[in-house]
Amino acid sequence: MSEQATAAPEARRRFALPSAYTILFALIVVMAIATWLIPAGAYELDQDGAPIPGTYAEVEGDPQRILIDSLTAPINGLYGIEDADGLISYYNTGVLFGAIDVALFIIVIGGFLGVTMRTGAIQTGIGGLVNRLRGRERWMIPILMMVFALGGSTYGMAEESLAFYTLVIAVLIAAGYDALTGAAVVLLGCGIGTLGSTINPFATGIASGFAGVSLSDGLLSRLIILVIGLGLGIFFVMRYADRVRQDPTRSAVLEMKESNEAHFSVQGGTDQVAMTSRDKAILATFGLAFALMMYGVIPWEDMGIGLPTLWWWFPEMTALFILFSVIIGLIGRLSEADLTDSFVAGARDLLGVALIIGIARGITVVMTNGGITDTVLHWAELAVEGLSPVTFAIVVFLLFLPLSFLIPSSSGLATVAMPIMAPLAAFVGVQSDLIVTAFQSASGLMNLFIPTSAVVMGGLAIARVPYGTYLRWVWPLLAMLAALVLVVVGVGALLA
Repeated sequence: MSEQATAAPEARRRFALPSAYTILFALIVVMAIATWLIPAGAYELDQDGAPIPGTYAEVEGDPQRILIDSLTAPINGLYGIEDADGLISYYNTGVLFGAIDVALFIIVIGGFLGVTMRTGAIQTGIGGLVNRLRGRERWMIPILMMVFALGGSTYGMAEESLAFYTLVIAVLIAAGYDALTGAAVVLLGCGIGTLGSTINPFATGIASGFAGVSLSDGLLSRLIILVIGLGLGIFFVMRYADRVRQDPTRSAVLEMKESNEAHFSVQGGTDQVAMTSRDKAILATFGLAFALMMYGVIPWEDMGIGLPTLWWWFPEMTALFILFSVIIGLIGRLSEADLTDSFVAGARDLLGVALIIGIARGITVVMTNGGITDTVLHWAELAVEGLSPVTFAIVVFLLFLPLSFLIPSSSGLATVAMPIMAPLAAFVGVQSDLIVTAFQSASGLMNLFIPTSAVVMGGLAIARVPYGTYLRWVWPLLAMLAALVLVVVGVGALLA
C-alpha cells in the first residue's frame, strides 16, 4: 500500500508528449486565432493553379470563429471546399481538395494488410526463413534486414514487425549474439526501409498527393537512400554482432545476458510451420498488388517509354487493394466471415491514421478560409529569398526533423506541411518531389529513435533493451543516415 502511494505521485510527475490528435487539433485552434492576427493575402495563379512568385498582395480577410470553425475544419478537410462555381482545385484561395480519397485509401490498405496477415503467410514466410538459416545465423542479419526493409519501403511496415521480435531475438541469442542484435535487425530493417520509402502509401503516397506530384517522381533519389542506407545499417549491425559473438563482454546489454538467455529460450517459440505453396502464392499476390500500383501511377508516356499509361491515383489504387484483398482471401481459403472480419479488423487498425489525415487537413482549411495561407507562404518566400536550391533543400530537411518529433505520424505531417512546402519549393527552383523525399527521410529518421514512437518503445520493451542503451548505441548510425540524406537532397537540388 505504501509502495503504491509513493509510486503514484512519481508517475504523475512524468511528462508525456500529447498524442498526434491533440497536437493537430491544438494547431487548428491556434490557426483559427491566427486568422484574427495575420493579414490575409493572395497570389496570382498560373494556368495550372500554382502561385506566381512576386505577385502576393493583401486582400480582405475572413477571420475564423474559434470554436465552430475549429470543430468543422477536420470535416471540411475530408470532403473539400467548393468555390462559387462548385469546382474543387488543388491550390487555395477558398478552394481546396478534400482528403477523403486519401483517408479511404489508408483504411482499405489496412483491410488488405489485415486479410494478408490473417492467412499467416507473412508470418510463416519469415519464420521459415529464420529456420532455414539455422547454422548460418550470421547471414540471417543482412537477409532479414533486407526483408524487413522491403516491407518498410513498400507499405510502411511498422507495428506489424512487433510480432517478429521474439522469434528473431531467440534465434540470434541461441547463435551467440545478444538481444540488442535481434532488436536492431527488426527495428532498423523496417525503419531504414521506411526512411527510404519508394512506394510507401502512408508516407510517400500521401505526401506526393498533397504535393501534386506522381508517386514515381523522385523514385531514383529514394532508391539511393534505401540501398545505401540499408547497406550502412547492415554493416553497423553486423560489425556489432561479430564483436559480441567473439567477445560476449562487449555486449551493450551484458548485465542482462543471463536473464535474456533464460527468457528468450522459453519464450522464443522458434518451431515454425513449413511454408506451403499456398503461402508462396499469397506472398506473390501480395507483391503483385504493389507492383501493379506502382505501374498504374507511373506516367510512362511523359517519360518517353512505350508502355500504356493508366493515370491511376487514389481512387484506382483503393479499388486495386479491395480486389487483391478478395483474391488473397480466396487463395488463403478464408471463409466469407473470416475474409470480411479480417478486412474490417485491419481497416479498424488504421482508422486512427485516417482520422489524423482529416484533422491535419483541417489546419489547411482554417488557414485557407481565413486567407492566411498565402501570407504564410509569402513570409516563407521572403525567408528563403536568395537561398540556393541546395541550401533550401537542406534547410527543408532540417526543418522537418523537429516537426517529425512533434507530429510523429507521417500521414499527419505530410497533410499539414505539403500544401505549404511544395509551392514554396517552386519559388527557388526545387522540384516538389525533392521536398517529398526530404519529408519522408526526416520522418523516417526521427521514427528510428524518438520516444513517442510506439514501434521503437514497444520493440525495445519486447527485446528488454533499455531505451538509453539503444540510444547510445545507435547514434553513430543515425548520424551517417542523416549525412546520406543531406547529400542526396543536396545533389538532387543541384541537378534539378
